[in-house]
Order: sequence, then C-alpha cells, then structure tokens
Amino acid sequence: MSMRPALLLTLLLIVGAAGVLAGVAIGSTGWADLGDDSMGIILWEIRLPRSLGAWLAGALLGMAGAMSQGLFRNPLADPYLLGSASGAGLAVAIALALTGISPQTSSLLAHVGLTGIAFVGTLVGVGLTLILARGVEQTLRLLLAGVVVGVVLNALTGLATLWAPDILRAMQAFLLGNTGLLGWSSVTVMAACGVAAVVIGLLASPALDALTLGEATAASLGMRMGLMRLLLIFAFALATGAAVAQTGIVAFVGLVAPHLVRTLCPMLHGRLILMSAAAGGALLLLADVIARGLMRPQELPVGLVTALLGGVYLLVLMHRRGAPKR
Repeated sequence: MSMRPALLLTLLLIVGAAGVLAGVAIGSTGWADLGDDSMGIILWEIRLPRSLGAWLAGALLGMAGAMSQGLFRNPLADPYLLGSASGAGLAVAIALALTGISPQTSSLLAHVGLTGIAFVGTLVGVGLTLILARGVEQTLRLLLAGVVVGVVLNALTGLATLWAPDILRAMQAFLLGNTGLLGWSSVTVMAACGVAAVVIGLLASPALDALTLGEATAASLGMRMGLMRLLLIFAFALATGAAVAQTGIVAFVGLVAPHLVRTLCPMLHGRLILMSAAAGGALLLLADVIARGLMRPQELPVGLVTALLGGVYLLVLMHRRGAPKR
C-alpha cells in the first residue's frame, strides 16, 4: 500500500493533534471535568505540556531513527546504536547512587539537574563510540563500536545498581520510559533541539540518498562523506539525547516510525526525516494516552506500551513478508 507524501503527512499531523486533545482530556483520574475551577490549572500546567512533550520526544526519536537507518543503510538500526541510551542510563545511575536523587521525590532543581546529567551521559556514550571507531569514516566500525560501548556501559549501570540497590525503583522508571515529569521547560528544550537536528538532517539528506547507492558511488558524486557522517551523528545524537534526557529510554519508536513511513510511502531522505518525526510523535503520544487510561488510576510506563505496540507491528510485518505468495 502506498500513498502520496502530502496525504500521509496530513494524516499523521491529524493523528498527532487528536492525540494532544486526548492527552489533555484524559488523565490517570479519568476525563477532565471542565466545570471544576482547578481543572484549568491541571490542563494547562500538567496535561498539555505532557502531551506536547510526548509528541516532541516521539518526533525526536523518529527523525533520529530515520537518520541512523540511512547512515548505516540498515532498516533495523535505531537511535540508540551509538551508545547514547547506555551512556544516559549509566550517568543517571551514578548520579542517583551518589546523591540519592529520585525522580519521584526530587525538587524541580534536582529534576533539571538529572535531566542535564542524562544528556551529558548521552554525549559521552556517543563520544566513546567515535573514539573507539577512530572517527566516522567507516560505517561498519561505527556500528561495531556502538555495540561494544553499549554492552560495557550497560554492564557498568548494572554494577551501579548493585552497589546502591535503593536506586532500583528510580532506575526502573528511567529505563522503562516516563512522560509524567514533562513540563513546559521540557517542551522548550526538546523543541529547540528538534529544530537544530531537523535542519542539520535536511542539509545532510542528499548524502543519505547517495549512500543508498553505496559508499564508492556517494564519494564519486562529490559528497564529503566524512563531514556528512559527522553532521548526521551530531544531529541524531542531539535528538536522541534530548528525548532520552526528558522521558527516559523509550523503546521501538525510533525503529518503527521510519519503517512505517517507508512502508506506506517510499521517499527520499529529506521527506523521510520530516515524515518520521510526525509518525514518531503520533506513536509516542498514542502510547502515552494508552498508558494513562489502561489501568486508571495507575499508569503504565510508556516504554512498555511502545515496546508492545512496536513488537506486534514487527511481528505482523515479518509474518506478511514470510507468507508464501499464491
């Protein structure tokens, strides 16, 4: 099934807008009571920034997934491949172990500090990958270095939680994804990072299109692949770092969003990045609304919902492609 890019983008934006409205109207306590005087504060200060923040986090992961899949020429690549999520997880674990800060009980200042620590951890993870890969010239070395860095940093995170077992609950909230702490400051940070990442991604998108023809062909077309790789890695590391720092590690959105867009409407990478952002925002926002309403008054971690939705999507896709043709 294929559709026009303009139609697909319109549908994705409509779904995103409907998700924002649903996120504002639906909370863990049920539907909003517009006759309640205090409800206006709840809608404006809690539900609206949370819904917009969930859409922005999904958009960041979607565009980062499109860039990483194009860079590695692998439709199964995701934004966490270069050690970004592992670095953020280790940084948060060390911060919690040393200071005892918990996202559930921290003050606003402590929460902002933890967010900054997660972002720095993301950049450190990507930096270690680049050092281990000796630059950005070889895609395979980058991929292998990212896997090695991810395994080592995840092991160190496990050691940190064993050293300070009282942080397990806080770490679980981070590792499973959490949109409950999103506010207007989170929306501002993610929007700024998203604009910077999408501008860089669009400027480097011709290099991604050339890479689909192979490394040698891209170089013969006059593309400065070293510089383009560096810009793309910076862009999707910035997008991934901003999303992970604000919402924790949300699974499958960065993998499924560009894959879904390519399935519905094959296109060049410039449009793919924009479409994947819209698809990622809609997916994460849908998962957030489901997480709030499925087990009221309790909330499921949004990462569990995205993992279930993404896993089901990939299983259905595998089944359809593996089915014999008649």
